[in-house]
Amino acid sequence: MDSIPAGPAGLVIAAPRSNSGKTTVTLGLIAALRRRGRAVQPYKSGPDYIDPAFHAAAAGRPAFNLDSWAMRPGRLDALLAAGQGADLAIAEGAMGLFDGTTAGAAGDGSTADIAALTGWPVVLVLDVSGQTATAAAVALGCDHFRRGVRVAGAILNKVSSDRHQALVEAGFDRIGIPVLGALRTRPAIALPERHLGLVQAEEDADLAGRIAALADLVEREIDVAAVEATARPRIASASTPADAGLTPPGQRIALARDAAFSFVYPHLLAAWRAAGAEIVPFSPLADQGPDPTCDVVWLPGGYPELHAGQLAAAARFKAGLAAFAASKPVHGECGGYMVLGTGLVDAGGIRHAMTGLLGLETSFAARRLHLGYRLARLFHPVAGLAGVLRGHEFHYASILVQPDPPLAEVADASGRAVAETGARRGHVTGTFFHMIDAA
Repeated sequence: MDSIPAGPAGLVIAAPRSNSGKTTVTLGLIAALRRRGRAVQPYKSGPDYIDPAFHAAAAGRPAFNLDSWAMRPGRLDALLAAGQGADLAIAEGAMGLFDGTTAGAAGDGSTADIAALTGWPVVLVLDVSGQTATAAAVALGCDHFRRGVRVAGAILNKVSSDRHQALVEAGFDRIGIPVLGALRTRPAIALPERHLGLVQAEEDADLAGRIAALADLVEREIDVAAVEATARPRIASASTPADAGLTPPGQRIALARDAAFSFVYPHLLAAWRAAGAEIVPFSPLADQGPDPTCDVVWLPGGYPELHAGQLAAAARFKAGLAAFAASKPVHGECGGYMVLGTGLVDAGGIRHAMTGLLGLETSFAARRLHLGYRLARLFHPVAGLAGVLRGHEFHYASILVQPDPPLAEVADASGRAVAETGARRGHVTGTFFHMIDAA
C-alpha cells in the first residue's frame, strides 16, 4: 500500500469535560499563531458541524472533522494529509478527553483516539474554578489513563486571582506537567450560543472582532510559543485513502446553503469536489429554487425551526423543488428532512406548511433531545448512495406523523434500533442522521 503524507506536526486541545474553554483557547491560539505568520490546519474531533466554521474563519483555510467512530482509517489519513503545507495542525477535542462510545470504524469516537492515532500531544484546558491542587491531580490522571496519550501541558481557565493561580500552579510543579497559560474569567468575550451549540459563524456580524479579541487574550495570558513547541510529527501511516463510498450523488449538486441550511460536513464537500463534482449553492431563505440543470438536490441540516415562517412563504423555492423532484433525486438531512415534510410546528406551537414532498410532520413544541452516532443500512439508494452509512443525529424535533416507507434500518452505536428510520417517496429521500462516511 502507498503511504499517506504525514502532514504537519500537531497537537490536541482537550479537556476533562465539556464547557471547560476548549473552543475559546483553540480559536485564540489559531488566530494568535496566524498573526505570527503561521499557517495552521484546524481540526475538530467528533461530529460537530458548527465549530469547524469558526476554526476556518480563524485560520483562513478549511477545517475538517476527525471522527474515529464514523470514519474509516483511510478517511482519517486522507483528512490529516490535507494539512500538507501548513506549519502546524491543531485539533480541538469534544466533551472530555476519553469520552467515547462502543467501538466503531477506527475507534470509540473519543478525542483520546485522535491523540493516539496521530501521536499528537494533548494540551489540557482545565476549568479550575473552585479548586486548586486537585486540578493537577486531574491532569496527572489524564496523562496516565491511556497508553499513547500524553499530556504535554495545561492551560488554566477561570482563574480568579494571582493567589488562586499560584496555588493551582504549585500542584503542577509537583507532577512535572508545565502550565502554559492561565485565563481569568471574562464573560464579555464568551461566544454566543443556542440550543445546538454556538450561534453559527456566518450569523455573527462581529466574528472577526471576536476572534481578534480571543487572539489578544491568548497572547496576553498564554505562552503561545511554548504551546507551539509541544507539537509533534504525526505517527506514520500506511493506510490507503478511503474516498470510495463517498461518491458524489451527482455531477452537479444543487446545495441549499444559508442560515437555515448550513450543517454540512466540510470533508463531504471536499470529497465530492475532489471527485470532479460541481457544487451549485442556492438559498431557500432568499426564495431561490435549485438550478434545474443540476443532477441532484441536497438539503443539509441547520435551523429551519428558526426560519419556518419564511420558508413556508418561499413559493418559488417550493415550486422549484417540486418541479425538480418530479424527475430527479432530492435528499434532506435533519433540518432538510423536516423541510421536505408536510408541516413543521415551531417552539411556540404554530404550524408552518413545508414543501410536502414527504408526509413527515415534526414539532419543536415539546422538545426532546435526539443525540448519538447512527449506523444506517439503506433499503433504498440515497441520491445514488447505497449500502451502509455511518453518521450522527443531533436535534430536538419530535415526529408527529411519518406515513412514508422507511429509508433505512437505523441503529445507535450500541446496535440498538432507532425509531427515526428516514423516509422516501418517489425521488425524494430524507433522514434525521447526518452522513459522515460509508461503513
